[in-house]
Amino acid sequence: MDRLRRRTRPQKSLRVCDDDQLREQVESAEQDAQRARFIAEATPDDEPAAQRAADAQAAFETASAALDDASDFLTFLALPRPVLEELIAAHPPTEKQEEEGAVFNPDTFPAALIAAASFDGMSQDEASELLATWSAPDANLLWEAAWQVQQESRVDLGKG
Repeated sequence: MDRLRRRTRPQKSLRVCDDDQLREQVESAEQDAQRARFIAEATPDDEPAAQRAADAQAAFETASAALDDASDFLTFLALPRPVLEELIAAHPPTEKQEEEGAVFNPDTFPAALIAAASFDGMSQDEASELLATWSAPDANLLWEAAWQVQQESRVDLGKG
């Protein structure tokens, strides 16, 4: 039972990087590495193919490290269930929102959840600011990172 009590909470990280060129370089390098690895695996006696695969993998790792260096990461942790339930209860939907099927107030809850789940210590005011000033897709990804980690399951019922 002690081992179950000591389980770490699920985490989810959101990469924030405004350098589209670096992201494209990583995608291209990853595709090149996959292609080179496929060819090397298909021709195991071809040493130049194996070397190209190793070089392509190294280029991918270098590009990935450059992207990591140019990125900011926001990390979110799953909240204990009672804490999440209290947070949802603290942000009830309006009558209209409830009629539309909402279980929490979508105007106030996202920033509260982002702040509560933030491993980096983001305040609710900071979360509200980002949600209000980032583009809709970026704000949605911020919200989704904080919400999805709350839904993550790491248990299995098995096949029995």
